[in-house]
Amino acid sequence: MMLTPVLHRSISDIAPEVWDGLRPDDNPFTAHAYLEALELTGCVGPETGWYPHHLSLGDDNGIKGVMPLYLKTHSMGEYVFDQGWAEAYERAGGAYYPKLVSASPFTPVTGARFLSPDPEVRAALIETAKGLCQANGLSSLHVLFPTEPEWQEMGAQGWLKRVDQQFWWDNQNYRDFEDFLSALTANRRKVIRRERREINAALQMRIVTGADITEAHLDQLYGFIENTYDRKWGQPYLARDFFSLITERMRDQIVLVFAYDGPEAVAGAINFRSADTLYGRQWGCGREVPFLHFEVCYYQAIDYAIAHGLKRVEAGTQGMHKISRGYLPQAVYSAHFVADKALRQPVAHFLAQEQGHIIGLMRDLEAENSPFKKA
Repeated sequence: MMLTPVLHRSISDIAPEVWDGLRPDDNPFTAHAYLEALELTGCVGPETGWYPHHLSLGDDNGIKGVMPLYLKTHSMGEYVFDQGWAEAYERAGGAYYPKLVSASPFTPVTGARFLSPDPEVRAALIETAKGLCQANGLSSLHVLFPTEPEWQEMGAQGWLKRVDQQFWWDNQNYRDFEDFLSALTANRRKVIRRERREINAALQMRIVTGADITEAHLDQLYGFIENTYDRKWGQPYLARDFFSLITERMRDQIVLVFAYDGPEAVAGAINFRSADTLYGRQWGCGREVPFLHFEVCYYQAIDYAIAHGLKRVEAGTQGMHKISRGYLPQAVYSAHFVADKALRQPVAHFLAQEQGHIIGLMRDLEAENSPFKKA
């Protein structure tokens, strides 16, 4: 196919209707509005080490495919960890950074990375991105949290494939939360009922969506998120302005959960939704209350998904405690083009060992810790 590649230093250079018209679904984190909000509020850009270099392929009739792409000077905010590769390569005299990354920044959510309805264009995006890495003497190109078909296609083209795990809840056409509980063992039903009973006796839960979301809600939410980062990681990746802009542009895909002690909000979480999935993103609290995290982040999400006929809740990274609450291990993927054979060989060896460990761990976790009744 005779397609011309163009690198865009801002997603604003591509019309929203063009970008979104090439997406295969309504995943909120590949939306033009979401990615542009990150740029406009300074969450990505020179100050944060995420330099937009979005790739498009087009002909005389317009753009046929796009790929979110960033030149990066570090590995933070990716949730796929390659710092060990960087350190080893640099000890050997190589320059690991800058590198290319295709991802939704700060968002460990599976979604399409090669946006086009045409499989030939998608294949051309993969090949063109690899060529950019080689032509510019970069160490590597990393595609984070692609769909499984994309991951398999990159593997067929010789990329290194990586597997990790998250914990997702699947809706088996449950009528309500009690119907979900009926699928669990008696002990797990008892524990979850007790947790919900105690937290709901102490605090009141409220869900806020769409036109009901106000700046006051966002102020409260951001304060809770800042508090969590202060205790664990430092400065939040996402700026306060981002939450205002994304709410202005995508409020129908935002679901906020708050816990109140009378008139005072004491915790909050932000979720995004697509037509079939609720994505738990960030949360925080003003004070510690037993079972508060489980209720705000997990049980309220299940309630919402059942009530709105969603197929799945994706609760983000980490947290084996999610398994006993109905969120089972799920494979997620990344693919890596490593230009230097001297680095490629040890990385390939590491990934082969890691993949066996992850797949075995997922199998054992579900077999030994699943709260569901045995068939």
